[in-house]
Amino acid sequence: MDRNLALELVRVTEAAALACGRWVGKGDKNSADDAATEAMRRTLDSIDINGTVVIGEGEMDEAPMLYIGEKVGHDGGADVDIAVDPLEGTSICAKGMTGAITTIALAPRGGFLHAPDMYMDKIAVGPQACGVIDITASPEENLKRVAEAKSCYIQDLTVVILDRPRHEKIIGEVRKAGARIHLISDGDVAPAIAATVADSGVDMMLGIGGAPEGVLAAAALKCMGGGMQGRLVFLSSEEKDRARAMGIDDFDRIYSAEEMAGGDVFFAATGVTNGELLRGVRYFSGGAETHSIVMRSKSRTVRFIKAEHQFDFKPVY
Repeated sequence: MDRNLALELVRVTEAAALACGRWVGKGDKNSADDAATEAMRRTLDSIDINGTVVIGEGEMDEAPMLYIGEKVGHDGGADVDIAVDPLEGTSICAKGMTGAITTIALAPRGGFLHAPDMYMDKIAVGPQACGVIDITASPEENLKRVAEAKSCYIQDLTVVILDRPRHEKIIGEVRKAGARIHLISDGDVAPAIAATVADSGVDMMLGIGGAPEGVLAAAALKCMGGGMQGRLVFLSSEEKDRARAMGIDDFDRIYSAEEMAGGDVFFAATGVTNGELLRGVRYFSGGAETHSIVMRSKSRTVRFIKAEHQFDFKPVY
């Protein structure tokens, strides 16, 4: 695929961030998500792709745009599958808290795991610890392996975990092992990526979150040489039926990042609010500043992009 697609994807996440950034702290997560989705959808149609949304805002009857199966771009463009989360961390954005991002990933047709909108158990680490993690092992065992791979003590490691009642057990085990914990209220894609960035202060992301977000995180970790494992968590027979309808028949399978995001993968994200990985949108008179990350798995090129947008010349609706 054309390497210039990477920079085109940044335009998509920037547009979404600029649109939903106006809703930061206003307590209206639905309006923030709608603004990001509309801006992302509009910008995608300007890119030279023939894309199909495989990870999106929901089924056709649940989402007015960027729904699963929706076509974006135009005929004649590169045939690609697209995974999107127009606003990862809607509640974070609504409350003006840290870590909200807009994000998109692109792969050759059939490259992404078609993950149902359900839970996934995940573990993610950076390149140094890639290959040593085991989602079936205890948190303590994984921490020992990561510490050894990074030539440090367990006490030096920081683990990001969603602050949920379901994680009480692993939180206790991580604390007992001696590692530090950063509990987050929402949005586990950015922390998973942060685990691959040397100076982010994050060494591991652990716990159960959304399966679609797991695919997006896997796309980024593949591009950055990180390690990730995920397995679907089924809460009902209905969820198993939905997974089966999407081509998943091994309900106990453990997926690697490569299995969730195969082929030549592109990934981009833009900060909406400040976080460990990206700074949030900053508005000034007549424009705004954005901070983004964009990457490609084939070349392992990772770019951080700081951009200034002048609304008099390029309005944001």
